[in-house]
Amino acid sequence: MSAFHFFKLSLLFSLLPNSIIPNSQKSRGANVFPPTCSRIECPTYGLIQLGKDYEIRRYNSTVWISTTPIQDISLVDATRNGFLQLFNYIQGKNEYDEQIEMTAPVITQVSPSDGPFCESSFVVSFYVPKINQANPPPAEGLHVQKWGPKYVAVRQFSGFVSDYEVGEEAAALGASLAGSIWSAANDNNTAYTVAQYNSPFEFKDRVNEIWMALDVEEEVGAVL
Repeated sequence: MSAFHFFKLSLLFSLLPNSIIPNSQKSRGANVFPPTCSRIECPTYGLIQLGKDYEIRRYNSTVWISTTPIQDISLVDATRNGFLQLFNYIQGKNEYDEQIEMTAPVITQVSPSDGPFCESSFVVSFYVPKINQANPPPAEGLHVQKWGPKYVAVRQFSGFVSDYEVGEEAAALGASLAGSIWSAANDNNTAYTVAQYNSPFEFKDRVNEIWMALDVEEEVGAVL
C-alpha cells in the first residue's frame, strides 16, 4: 500500500470514536508546525503575532470542498459523517470521476447550539490542492468555499479530539482574545473551526487547532 493511501485510510480511522485509541499526553498553546504539512499539502499562512497561548495568522486565499450543514449534538460524530462524504469525493465520486490528493487539515466549522443537549451545526471541509483550485470537481451534496485572505486566532492542543475538550479549548481561546488587542476583531465569539492534522497512528506530537475568524482590515494586518 502506498504511503499516500495509508495516510488517507489512517486519517479515516482517526475519526472513529476516540475511546478506541488512548490519548497521548496533552499540550496546549501555539506555534507548533504540524508535522503532517511536511508530507502533504496544507494551506499557507503568515504569522502575525505569537501570544502566550494563541497565535494570529493571515491565511492566503484558499479553496475548500465542503459538506452541507450537519445537525448533530456531537462534533466527533458530525466530523466522521462529513469525512466519509469527502473521502468518497477525493476517491473519484464526483462529476469528473477524478481522484484528488489528500490534504490537511480536515476542518469542521462549528455553529454552537444554545444548550448542551441541542443540536449544533457542523460543516466539514477538505482543503482543495492548488492544482485543482481553478476547477474543483462538482459533486452532489458538496459545495465549494472560496476564501479570500483570512485572519484567524489559533489555539493548539494535542491528543485525540473529543467533544468535551473542543468546547473547553474554544472557550480558552475566546478568553485569551477577550484580554487582547484582538477582542474587537472577534465579532462572532461563539462560532469556531476545529482543524485536525494527524493520523491516529501518530501518538506523539499530535496537533489540533481551534480557529476563530477575525475581522481585520488588510492594511491593519500589514502593520502589526
